[in-house]
Amino acid sequence: MLERVAVHQTRLRTPGLGLDAKGVALGSKGLVLLPSMDRLVAFFALYTRQGSLADVLRSLVVEVVKSKLGAREVTLTFSAESSDRMDRVAEIARLAGGYTFTGTSRHFVQYRDAGAPFGYDVPQILAADAVLSLYHSAFTQAYDIERKIDVRQLLLRLSPHPDPSTETEPGARWIVAESGLGPALIQYFVRSGVDAEVGIAEWPPESSFDEAPVVRYLFQVPEIPQRMVPLLTRTPGLGVFLPVAPGAAVITGFRHPVNLRACPVFADSGLVLFRGPGEDPLELATVPALGDVRAFARIETRAQTLRANTTRDPKKLVAIALPLRLVPSTEPWRAVTATWVRGPDVDLLRQVAYSLGPDTLRRARVAFTEEGVFVRHQTGIEGIPVGEFFREIHAGLLIPAGYDALPAVAPDVLHRAFGAPANQTIFLGRDGRALAVPNEAFVSLEVALLEAQLWAPAKALSTGVTAALATELPEVFLTSPGIRPMRDVAPAGAIEKA
Repeated sequence: MLERVAVHQTRLRTPGLGLDAKGVALGSKGLVLLPSMDRLVAFFALYTRQGSLADVLRSLVVEVVKSKLGAREVTLTFSAESSDRMDRVAEIARLAGGYTFTGTSRHFVQYRDAGAPFGYDVPQILAADAVLSLYHSAFTQAYDIERKIDVRQLLLRLSPHPDPSTETEPGARWIVAESGLGPALIQYFVRSGVDAEVGIAEWPPESSFDEAPVVRYLFQVPEIPQRMVPLLTRTPGLGVFLPVAPGAAVITGFRHPVNLRACPVFADSGLVLFRGPGEDPLELATVPALGDVRAFARIETRAQTLRANTTRDPKKLVAIALPLRLVPSTEPWRAVTATWVRGPDVDLLRQVAYSLGPDTLRRARVAFTEEGVFVRHQTGIEGIPVGEFFREIHAGLLIPAGYDALPAVAPDVLHRAFGAPANQTIFLGRDGRALAVPNEAFVSLEVALLEAQLWAPAKALSTGVTAALATELPEVFLTSPGIRPMRDVAPAGAIEKA
């Protein structure tokens, strides 16, 4: 049986156990005893759902221990730091079916609970040569360490659970294609106008009978169009992975039992791809070099050599150049980062400026021109709802929001058609006009917004201070009132008669 620690108790028998600022019995380490490996996984899953393991991971040691009776259990040892951390660990361990202890080296006593708010102490130390001695209100047991468990290797051995909701989550994707499907997928992305990067990754041979390494194509796609999701996720030889943490991704349609974002055990420079149940994850120490898929587009040449038309008559030349047009689009608005304020909207902008927050005023950039006022905000112009909105389709090239350019050429091609000015920002109006605003004309909105304030000098009088200091202060003297202190006060009746 354990003894409850009383209020203001200063002497404890457990080696290395002391009292923290709250009077709670606490050692330098904490220990969680779990009955099996599945309970260990449940503990990690519950802990990472509410917080991160980053602060505990540096001192965390997971071991398989064996009792004198041959029973094997799992222990987690970590730096206790404070009773607040231990309270949170104890709650999660209790939910996962484990027990929480605190101590320093070999002897660990049960951590506090509702029955002992200040913790427990042992009446007598267990005489054993075991590496661990655990004291609980229900048992006292000695353990020897059998082996250690690496947290990273444990996470790699866990199979993802089915979760169809991950297929519709927005965001970037990693795609792994077998060597025979890689070139076809490159051409498919090029024809469909999908922005993607591709690289070639190598893995060791899968068996001793294979001499050459396993080569696969690795694609990084910022966003997969919804129409392509069924084809890419159901084609044999293709695997679509959802990034869930730096250096880790899980195949779509599944979710890892542990929140990998809260377990920073994978290197950012590498990549671990968790495949479906029954398949080993694909590990890359470093991500291979990636290049734009458009650089791998198929080039076709004609066998016939065409002769250039050398006629000088402009009427006989066939013109194929098309004028640029803007047409309404049904696509949702994206990257709306600028607005063009003209006419009476300029006064409205002055009124709206009074309600803008300091962050918007500091980040927004404004340029005043003869055509109006141009305002830019890199994270979104929705906070300034004035004027005509523009979206940025290329660095230095903006078109009205809700419109697309025809012909539907690539944004970089359209930017080059204007001469690709390096120090100009081009705004395409709905009427087809293109206005170039110098980049140096844009200044901070908070600098350009507030007009100069008037002030008037106030003349100081030096004689006023001298006169005030020269004034004599009255002196007050206290004297005895005498035997009749109210002899100078007339009776009330005498005042009325008077």
